[in-house]
Amino acid sequence: MSSMRTGADYRESLRDGRRIWILGEGPVKDVTTHPATQAMVEEYVAWYDRHFDPKWQDTVLTPPDGNGCRSPVGYLVPKSGEDLARMGRCFSATTFLSAGNITHTPAYGHLIALGVQYAVGLRNASPQQLAYAENYRSLIARTGRFLTFAAGAATIGYRLRPDPAERAALRIVKETDRGLVLNGKIGMHTSPAFAEDVYIGAHSGVDFAGHRASLVVAVNSPGVTVVCRKPSARDSNPFSAPLSTRFDELDGQMWLDDVLIPWERIFLTEPSPDLVARWLFWHQLYCWLSKAEFTLGLALACTHAMSLVSHEPTIDYLLELITDVQTVRSCQAAAELDPEFTPMGHCSPNHLHVSVGSIAMLKARPRMSEIMRILPGSSLVVAPTDRDLADPAMAKGLEESFTGGGYTAKQRAALLQLAWDHVGSALDHRESVYELHANGGEPSWRGRLRRRYDRYNELANAVLRHLGIDMPEIDLQSIRNAPLAVRRPVAPVTNPSPPGAKP
Repeated sequence: MSSMRTGADYRESLRDGRRIWILGEGPVKDVTTHPATQAMVEEYVAWYDRHFDPKWQDTVLTPPDGNGCRSPVGYLVPKSGEDLARMGRCFSATTFLSAGNITHTPAYGHLIALGVQYAVGLRNASPQQLAYAENYRSLIARTGRFLTFAAGAATIGYRLRPDPAERAALRIVKETDRGLVLNGKIGMHTSPAFAEDVYIGAHSGVDFAGHRASLVVAVNSPGVTVVCRKPSARDSNPFSAPLSTRFDELDGQMWLDDVLIPWERIFLTEPSPDLVARWLFWHQLYCWLSKAEFTLGLALACTHAMSLVSHEPTIDYLLELITDVQTVRSCQAAAELDPEFTPMGHCSPNHLHVSVGSIAMLKARPRMSEIMRILPGSSLVVAPTDRDLADPAMAKGLEESFTGGGYTAKQRAALLQLAWDHVGSALDHRESVYELHANGGEPSWRGRLRRRYDRYNELANAVLRHLGIDMPEIDLQSIRNAPLAVRRPVAPVTNPSPPGAKP
């Protein structure tokens, strides 16, 4: 196998002097041992180690090449629909393990780096910029360094400042031979406590040398503070909270206090972060699909555990879930079988199909949660914990209440607790709310679909030809080309660098 860091290597890399604060918890001295972060660190450790597990290698590694060498699928530079399909199978299998709750993996970081390379290439700022982008992508693939994504939006306090010129998330303090020194605060993004680098996109409002600047910031850089939201787990007992005690990416803000960004980590891109997200939306939809398939699996298991296999209304619920899951899976297959290609020859999933799948999933999500709450009935609300079942004063009565149909009380309670944690915990609430902010929710996806669809004129004029008389030629490109609503705009901070300035 080509080089891949081990989980132990990743764990050790996090002891790097990073400054982390968790709201409600306080400062974190060591993310590998703190109760709010340790479990998630170990999930990422397992992600890396899966590449060395014979049971997983056919999923997470490419087939052997002529020299018998295999490479991590998540770090492929896709050149064909076959590459995309292989990556998609890997993403589907690995994200299902966390019920879709681990959305930002090191493979996701490589997709960010691919997107940066694509965006820089379109901007064509300079050969040096292209080299910076390729060198960084290659570094990610070679070392497994963990990169996460921030669009760069400002915090609420910044956006409400009286002076529009001070509302951008970041400002340039000074330019040095080594790079730019920046101050400011970046709004919410995912997994910053567990990543090594954070990509800060064009919404940060920093312009340099006539271009919009995006940046990669090392989490352990002097002057960086990461502030994470409070943990999602409703209970520290894994029996009661089997998902939220394990899979909590701890979204956060990043504060920069005179932080030096080296020139080779500054990328000049278009103002829209959607260019960088070319592969990210596809991966994100796989995470949503994993959550939907996990919901379907839970519904099927609960149908059996609650003896509802012959209950027709329950079967109708299951068919609803199956329809939603298969609709999105079909969109993903279409995105890979009908791909697009970048000017650099990289293959990317077709965003027309990804857009349709994303809208379908956003529409289905609330109903999926509702079905999962309805299906087990009131038992979902009053299911006991393992501690209750072990209490001598309660054990006999709880056994009578929950045993039957081939299940012990503990078995049935464990399944019900899993269902409750999946649809009733802060983890589910976080995901359903956050995704509306992360990519604009359904309105933004409708805008992306409007831009990606290219058969307005073709279909309208094809219908007119059936009339058998001369008809005016229809031109509906205005639908596609109309400007989209800007999300939370901020005024850019411009530094008119002198000619010859880096990068």
